[in-house]
Amino acid sequence: MILTTTNSIDSHSVKEYLGIVTGETIIGANIFKDFLAGIRDIVGGRSGSYEKVLREAKDTALIEMEVQAQKLGANAVIGIDLDYETIGKNGGMLMVTASGTAVKI
Repeated sequence: MILTTTNSIDSHSVKEYLGIVTGETIIGANIFKDFLAGIRDIVGGRSGSYEKVLREAKDTALIEMEVQAQKLGANAVIGIDLDYETIGKNGGMLMVTASGTAVKI
């Protein structure tokens, strides 16, 4: 399945639009409490643990969206948008949503 943030795919035309598909994931991680409180002096550096959790959440949301698209008979999802939000008491959870348009190309 082709997944893209663009609204078209080079050298392919959309034959059928099947509808909007989404994938969501919510991950509770104690490290985000520190992250939301001020990112405890990561200035000038990167946090591998934060990046790993973000990547896992994004991948899970994309997989769920792809499964939903497959159920509709799609072979591509175009116009994908990823959104990241903190939720829960004190922002202790991360929600990642992926949405796009399922199509047949």
